[in-house]
Amino acid sequence: MARYIFITGGVVSSLGKGLASAALGALLQARGYTVRLRKLDPYLNVDPGTMSPFEHGEVFVTDDGAETDLDLGHYERFTGVAARRTDSVSSGRIYSNVLEKERRGDYLGKTIQVIPHVTNEIKDFLAVGEDEVDFMLCEIGGTVGDIEGLPFFEAIRQFTHERPRGQCILMHLTLLPYLAASGELKTKPTQHSVKELQSIGLVPDVLVCRSEHPIPEREREKIALFCNVRKEAVIAAYDLKTIYEAPLAYHREGLDQAVLDAFGISPAPKPNLARWTDVMDRLEHPEGEVHIAVVGKYTQLEDAYKSIAEALTHGGIANRVKVKAEWVSSELFEREDPAPYLEDFDAIIVPRLRRAGDRGG
Repeated sequence: MARYIFITGGVVSSLGKGLASAALGALLQARGYTVRLRKLDPYLNVDPGTMSPFEHGEVFVTDDGAETDLDLGHYERFTGVAARRTDSVSSGRIYSNVLEKERRGDYLGKTIQVIPHVTNEIKDFLAVGEDEVDFMLCEIGGTVGDIEGLPFFEAIRQFTHERPRGQCILMHLTLLPYLAASGELKTKPTQHSVKELQSIGLVPDVLVCRSEHPIPEREREKIALFCNVRKEAVIAAYDLKTIYEAPLAYHREGLDQAVLDAFGISPAPKPNLARWTDVMDRLEHPEGEVHIAVVGKYTQLEDAYKSIAEALTHGGIANRVKVKAEWVSSELFEREDPAPYLEDFDAIIVPRLRRAGDRGG
């Protein structure tokens, strides 16, 4: 039966939970374990399929046709494990399933409530495929304290309580802001975020702290003391030149070891990180450069074409060249002839405009 790692975020959004989850999955694979990654989003849309790219970024379409969050693309790129329909769910889908069952009479006339019916639906989703892999990594979208996320957190609390001891751990991402005026990192936001988690019955086993500056030993000890985690489980996450440095950076900080220690896995297989070392060598020492134009409707937000951007990066890695992509709005060419503007590029990519309801595009 799989061991579960629940990944949550606090203080602010966009801390990089998806990237941290993908990097951790890659590190566990490097130690010989099998993994699957999942995303639980608290928004009430049934899926991102009808959401504006400006609002949500790319809609990542899985091989079996599910329209999902762009983080599933990160999961695939870092682990090579193809995402499936059962790897993404939203509050909207959960509530829709519950209401469909109620209309069919599946609940035999009982009063339908968040607890237990909605939380049971979430737990059923979590349990799908639990006998297929060694580790199941489940990222919870949003930020601790958001009201719409409470059913997910309650479901995780119940799920962890019902499982054998040591089968589930919680990894929490927070922010350590730097105050230039006083020249210090502030730990209080992290303390409050952990306190918010504890108030709903969840206790983090590993803390990943985003910071623009090195975390002094004194601050690390303070976080460990006030957040009730081991000092070795306080992991620094610094800004990187490229997301593909994340597995090596997190390994240097001890993330994978902290997770294995939290599960009590000892001794653990040593990681083989040759793949990621080679990727970084190719990125840092290119033998050429190509200039590519990407012409699209939503180029103001690069995340709208995330998979295309990363595919270009992968192509550059494979051929040991640096890829310089320039995002060009298609609206520009409604007024001008595109030929003179685009003649200096080595290649031009025009993503297909996707309509709501399209599958596989």
